Amino acid sequence: MNRILLSSPHMSGKEQMYVNEAFETNWIAPLGPNVSAFEKELATYVNTKGAALTNSGTAAIHLALSILGVGKGDSVFCSSFTFVASANPAIYLGAHVTFIDSEPETWNMSPQALERALSDAKKMGQLPKAVIVVHLYGQSAKMAELLEVADQYGVPIVEDAAESLGSDYKGKKSGTFGKIGIYSFNGNKIITTSGGGALVSEDEELVEKAVFLATQARDAAPHYQHSVTGYNYRMSNVSAGIGRAQLEVLDERVFQRRQVYERYVEELSSIEGLQFMPELTGTKSNRWLTALTFDPEIMPLTPYEVMDLLNKENIETRVLWKPLHLQPVFENSRFYKHHEQEQAISETLFTRGLCLPSGSNMTVEEQDFVIHQLKQVIKQPLLIKQII
Repeated sequence: MNRILLSSPHMSGKEQMYVNEAFETNWIAPLGPNVSAFEKELATYVNTKGAALTNSGTAAIHLALSILGVGKGDSVFCSSFTFVASANPAIYLGAHVTFIDSEPETWNMSPQALERALSDAKKMGQLPKAVIVVHLYGQSAKMAELLEVADQYGVPIVEDAAESLGSDYKGKKSGTFGKIGIYSFNGNKIITTSGGGALVSEDEELVEKAVFLATQARDAAPHYQHSVTGYNYRMSNVSAGIGRAQLEVLDERVFQRRQVYERYVEELSSIEGLQFMPELTGTKSNRWLTALTFDPEIMPLTPYEVMDLLNKENIETRVLWKPLHLQPVFENSRFYKHHEQEQAISETLFTRGLCLPSGSNMTVEEQDFVIHQLKQVIKQPLLIKQII
């Protein structure tokens, strides 16, 4: 069998039409009709007043923090259990990052840890300019609780919804609760533009400012004039064409990924010591990746050992994110645990968790093969353990 990938691009068949249109009209520029149309269509889909397309999700976070006034010496709070791109833009701007632990019901930012962190920051007179809340593997964080805490201190939330486009939280789309929401269209995401991202907000002036900064902050003058520092962050008209076709099938992709997840649950949930990532009541995860954990007191193998054994069968899996507060580049950063007297939730998840192949284009035969091989990998050491 060909290699089974973790999350590969899934084309709809209409992408080429929009790309051809860009070539036929010679809109092979950073901007064009596809960019304008994709922005409107994305804003309509998530029900926000505006959207600004960028060349990456990281660029969108950078723009969001810039607009919120983050600068040298400032503070930004960020989920620890995430990819490094969530926090890097704060470093670009010269800010210090404080990391917040996860909580067990969503694996996302802990409201109680955030409250302690903000309380301490207020006492020191160093409230952050922004809180970056990440929605992990498609599951929305506890936004109602997090917004309540952040609002008490007057700190805006930036939602890193790079992994959760298409997910719902209490009847609204993930990424539309904070001051600014961020999406990613990287090649492994639920829909893709090859590389790209977007910033969305209910504040249209804020979106206009993002577009301004993303196009080198050129002033309204008959010549090239710049009063502030800008960036070259806009998405190309060709990439936006791919995105338009992808957005048309987003709901279908969410359905397909959830089917993949449900089949894994049906076939594997009876295995003692194996637990799937929970779905919070009142939310609907896009199940971008099916993630699970192994209880080390029951399971004889670590996630790394399972990953290595499945890799030998040409199956790509991935351990869960290493928390950012454990990364060498952030070794001097502050970190607030969910429970002060217990091990950090994010650290426990990191040592126990694994992501399975979850692409919307997986065949039933491919998923059956993954399920069979995972059962075999787990079964053999368990038999040995029972004999001993």
